[in-house]
Amino acid sequence: MAYRILLVEDDPELNEIITDYFIEKSGGTFQLEVAETGDEGLEKCIDNNYDLVLLDVMLPEVDGFTICRELRKHSDVPIIFLTARHDERDRLYGYNLGGDDYVAKPFSLAELYAKALALIKRTKGIVRNETITAGRISLNPFHYTVFMDDEEVELTPTQFAILKILMENAGRVVSRESLIIRIWGYDFEGNERVIDNHVKKLRRSLGDAAGQIKTVFGKGYKLEG
Repeated sequence: MAYRILLVEDDPELNEIITDYFIEKSGGTFQLEVAETGDEGLEKCIDNNYDLVLLDVMLPEVDGFTICRELRKHSDVPIIFLTARHDERDRLYGYNLGGDDYVAKPFSLAELYAKALALIKRTKGIVRNETITAGRISLNPFHYTVFMDDEEVELTPTQFAILKILMENAGRVVSRESLIIRIWGYDFEGNERVIDNHVKKLRRSLGDAAGQIKTVFGKGYKLEG
């Protein structure tokens, strides 16, 4: 079975390199289409069904964040941002808009391919509900809202990102390292214990539902329903 990938990137040379690598590596399983402007990318995203979108953030006409925001109004297609930006706020903003992963430029083609393959495998054939629910907690990744029972919970961007990852992996242990990479990227230079501080504050915000987040000694955290 072939999987359709849309690559939205304004660098023609990089487009050719990524396309050739993906086609050769997958043996033709990945079929790539290219858009070199934001307008073209947005039009193709809306008019076609893709299995994955590789989306540059800094594009002419319409930026990648805007494309992601518009696309998330009617599509759950997985999105990997390609970006030269390394600022934490940009990463969190992209996740909050509904992006699934980040690859910072300059990047390894092998890393990008591995992320794309893993994301397609994880999402293909799975219908992602607009609202994720686990026990007493409900999270809407598109409206950026969290409810404990019927009461809305106010979270910081980092707390929201942590909770979203835990809820998407409900019942499974998520390591501190994995949380750091998903939220801040591979170039994060802080201590892993920074996650513990954010989880402590997250539990406090969740009130009576705080007990759903379990600490797995020596490994990380797990959210139970």
